[in-house]
Order: sequence, then structure tokens, then C-alpha cells
Amino acid sequence: MNLFILRHASAGERRINPLLDHKRPLDKEGKRHCLQLAMVLNAMKLHFDLIVSSPLKRSLQTASLVGTEMGYESQILMSNALAPEAGVRDFQRLLSECRGYENLLLVGHNPNLTEFLSSLLVAPNSSSNPQVRLRKGSMARVALIRGPATLQWLLDPRIVRSLYTTSTKSSRRKISRK
Repeated sequence: MNLFILRHASAGERRINPLLDHKRPLDKEGKRHCLQLAMVLNAMKLHFDLIVSSPLKRSLQTASLVGTEMGYESQILMSNALAPEAGVRDFQRLLSECRGYENLLLVGHNPNLTEFLSSLLVAPNSSSNPQVRLRKGSMARVALIRGPATLQWLLDPRIVRSLYTTSTKSSRRKISRK
């Protein structure tokens, strides 16, 4: 299975009230990043068989924008296993439920996404704990085959922005006309 782990894009300042924070939408920068990420993933010829998101608004918006721009037509599933209060056991249960899919996109939050990713990269009974940094809008690709997973790549938002701008520039030389 190819597992793609995406931290939701920028959603502005955190709200003190948890009910309001659950409904916090993406900001303008977050929406733009989702569209740029989708274009970069399209250029990489990626597709998703299933998209699963945290039930919080900012994650659902991230999943929806990326999925729509990539031509994903199925329903996005919501799972509390990707909510901020979820644990590694919930995450492992979600992965076992989705094991029939080849390309799976999971959209959630930090710090638990980082913890989930680290738990995949460690061999059972190992004392090491790999540290992976997922900024808002970062995406990791992990190959899940027997044994510990393999981190294949990590796209930081700055890399996505750079790839997007280089891929959308015109191939014609600019000349000045006076």
C-alpha cells in the first residue's frame, strides 16, 4: 500500500474555544496551497483510491480541494482516528480497515500525524524514535510492505510552491517591447 499522509493546510490562528476551533476553515493561503499541491501531484501522475479525513473543517477542506483538483470522484470518508485527540491504536485500526486500497490519502493534524508517521517507520520492539517534521500542508509518502514502513518522500510547502512555480512558468522567453 502507498500511504500518503497530509497535514491540513494553513487555517489561521487557533481558537481558544474548542467548538469554534473545530469549525475553523482554511485561510486564503491554505486554499492556494491545496490547489498548488494538487497540481504538483497531478504532474507526478498520482491518484488516490480512497481519501480519509479528520472530521474537523480545515482537514475536510484540505482533502476536498486536493481531491477535487486531482479528479477524485468518490466520497471522502471522515474518521475520528485522524482527529487531534486520536491515538496510535486508532490510527493502526484505520490502516487495517483500509488495507485493500493501493493509494490511500489520510488528512489530519499535528502532533498526532507526526506520531503516527514515526510509529510506522520504527521496527517493532525498537528503542529508536524517528523524528519527522510535518509543517502545515506537508505531505509524506510511505510504502507499507511487511515490516517497518519506508518513507519514500516528504513534500514541504516550500518545495510544493517551488515545484508549482517552475512548472507553470511559460517556456517562451520574455522580451521587452517598447
